[in-house]
Amino acid sequence: MQNNRKNDGCFCCVRVCLCADGNECTKASAQSCGECIQAGEKCGWCIDKDFLKQGEQKSTRCDEIEALIKKGCSEASIENPRGTVSVNKNQSLTDRTKDGVKLKPDQITQIQPQKLTLNLRSGEAQTFNLIFKRAEDYPIDLYYLMDLSYSMKDDLENVKNLGTDLMAEMQKITSDFRIGFGSFVEKTVMPYISTTPAKLLNPCTSDQNCTSPFSYKNVLSLTSQGSQFNNLVSKQQISGNLDSPEGGFDAIMQVAVCPNQIGWRNVTRLLVFSTDAGFHFAGDGKLGGIVLPNDGKCHLQDNMYTMSHYYDYPSIAHLVQKLSENNIQTIFAVTEEFQPVYQELKNLIPKSAVGTLSSDSGNVIKLIIDAYNSLSSEIILENSRLPEGVSISYISHCKNGVSDKGENGRKCSNISIGDQVMFEVAIMAKGCPSNGKSETIKIKPQGFTEEVEIVLNFICECACHKEGIPNSPVCHFGNGTLECGACRCNEGRIGRVCECSKDEVRTDDLDANCRMDNGTDICNNNGDCVCGACECKKRDNPEERYSGKFCECDNFNCDRSNNKLCGGHGRCECRKCICEANYTGSACDCSLDTSTCLASNKQICNGRGTCECGTCKCTDLKFQGPTCEICPTCPGVCTEHKDCVQCQAFGTGEKKDTCKEQCNKFILVKKKKKEELPQPNDQPYINHCKERDANDCWFFFTYATKNDSTVEVHVAEELECPSGPDIIPIVAGVVAGIVLIGLALLLIWKLLMIIHDRREFAKFEKEKMNARWDAGENPIYKSAVTTVVNPKYEGK
Repeated sequence: MQNNRKNDGCFCCVRVCLCADGNECTKASAQSCGECIQAGEKCGWCIDKDFLKQGEQKSTRCDEIEALIKKGCSEASIENPRGTVSVNKNQSLTDRTKDGVKLKPDQITQIQPQKLTLNLRSGEAQTFNLIFKRAEDYPIDLYYLMDLSYSMKDDLENVKNLGTDLMAEMQKITSDFRIGFGSFVEKTVMPYISTTPAKLLNPCTSDQNCTSPFSYKNVLSLTSQGSQFNNLVSKQQISGNLDSPEGGFDAIMQVAVCPNQIGWRNVTRLLVFSTDAGFHFAGDGKLGGIVLPNDGKCHLQDNMYTMSHYYDYPSIAHLVQKLSENNIQTIFAVTEEFQPVYQELKNLIPKSAVGTLSSDSGNVIKLIIDAYNSLSSEIILENSRLPEGVSISYISHCKNGVSDKGENGRKCSNISIGDQVMFEVAIMAKGCPSNGKSETIKIKPQGFTEEVEIVLNFICECACHKEGIPNSPVCHFGNGTLECGACRCNEGRIGRVCECSKDEVRTDDLDANCRMDNGTDICNNNGDCVCGACECKKRDNPEERYSGKFCECDNFNCDRSNNKLCGGHGRCECRKCICEANYTGSACDCSLDTSTCLASNKQICNGRGTCECGTCKCTDLKFQGPTCEICPTCPGVCTEHKDCVQCQAFGTGEKKDTCKEQCNKFILVKKKKKEELPQPNDQPYINHCKERDANDCWFFFTYATKNDSTVEVHVAEELECPSGPDIIPIVAGVVAGIVLIGLALLLIWKLLMIIHDRREFAKFEKEKMNARWDAGENPIYKSAVTTVVNPKYEGK
């Protein structure tokens, strides 16, 4: 019993329902080729003007490519634009020295390619590879930013000779090294410093000579003269402030956004931030009445930050943005007490490092060298802001075959000078970002000035869109544009050919044209009446669809066999199965192939039936089975031909007198022994027989039907006859058996007697123990003694 209920793309049989979900192409209900290709990368649009069947919606043109081909649209008529990647600039990677000549910093190439153009189709990722190689002898600019509050007094003494010493160490890494120096204290307002006139001149105690407090001062712009660094730094004096946190964030912001004053080049930029205290950040300025957010602009006049009293401290996020924009890598050289604080800050600032500064800054050079090696050995890619609807992913291919993806796909570690790594970048768009306008994004390694420019072009329309015919007469007297095989209606018009105005979509007169045979159901409840014509509903299963003038046809309500539509051997058209060759029947379940009816003798149904739908119908009632070869009531082949074989081979048996007349239906071949008879694999259809003759001897033969229907019998001349009995062993066995039985009976009798005697003895012993004897006297007994009493005796 089946319940062929079909609803919402489901087929239900007994208690099992099979449902198919629609694909993204059909769900989009696209009304144009452009809308279709934006639905997904697998979607195509059929431009064949005769593709739609009666009653089908315009959106039926949009489907997956294979589905469109199955529906009858040729590949040449399917619009399916694909995205592309083209490389516009692809300079080779270089080192600092080329052909013996040192290149300028802007001539060094460490990343390849440098510019690409991507044409993006919605849902289709475009992939390209970026190669990065660390150049040898790459220039370095290092700016030393130092806290000059009073607690850093002993540190200043050690830093005074930093220029020449650090220059000597960095010469081992690069021949092009520049160094600069800046200092900071705090905002020059209460409560960060004391604003009394005396404290403004000397914020330290009276016995100490300190300079006036300041926010940030650029002492020395970047220079290659280490001695000049030593001279200027040695002239610096300690200052002072009131609170423990310092105004270092103000100084970092100015160092980042004032490239001209600092002297930054487009090379590796290092900022060493040295302090023994914490930091103020956005919001802390309110304590001094400063509420304006930091504007992230340069405010240096005469190398002094002049707006510390006007703008608040920058936030951490603001600092991250400016440091990244200006490709500055930060090294925090802090005392052990504040190591945890700056370690957390380092986790928020990309391409930054933290080193532990000794109490007098004696280890600052080793700290800088170690931090630089750590920063330069890790490559992290970052990209600019992506347009809405665009996504990017990375897969890294680092040293020693190590690969990773996700966030770790952006970076490679343990990179030495001269090492080359590769990143696989995939960019994908969804829909039509930026309304189809081109966008440009950039990818660069953090801390490097080199970047890759990527121009994004979005494929939002099909190629046939340009060939559209505005106000085409095909579109109901020019009410639309004939585009990609379909009408794109003008504003206010609807219908397959824009034949209706939105104001007249539903009227009784128009609805009457959508009723079949003047019935009550509009479009047989399988569609909507639009402009007096039925537009059939879509099914969730893209393989299923309604069609016909009144949506009266479908391709999924045909008869089924083995739970398959049209038995899997035909197609359903308007609720009728159109069967493939060699199949017939209402459900295409009747096969015209007779190979399944061939019996072992190559006859159809063994000559005892007819082949119907690939199955034998036996006409001889005695026979049954798939090929009418089984006959339970028939004698076997061996028994049936026993007498004929016996008379022809041995001249015996019941038919020995009539052998020639009755036993001439087969060819007899004699063999010496049964081992020489044909084996099952020698011939395809063979029976092995073993029969007994009148003398109780066994004879062996085979019975086989050849392809030409002749029968061949092979007989073994050697019989197997039973041998006579051996009397002596039999008599000896009988005698021995009798003796053994007698001995066994004697042993059993003896055993029974022993058991009986033991039981009787035990019974006697028990009665003996339980016996009781009376102590009474014999009444006839008289004693031999007579006692006489003297009557005179008085007992004295």
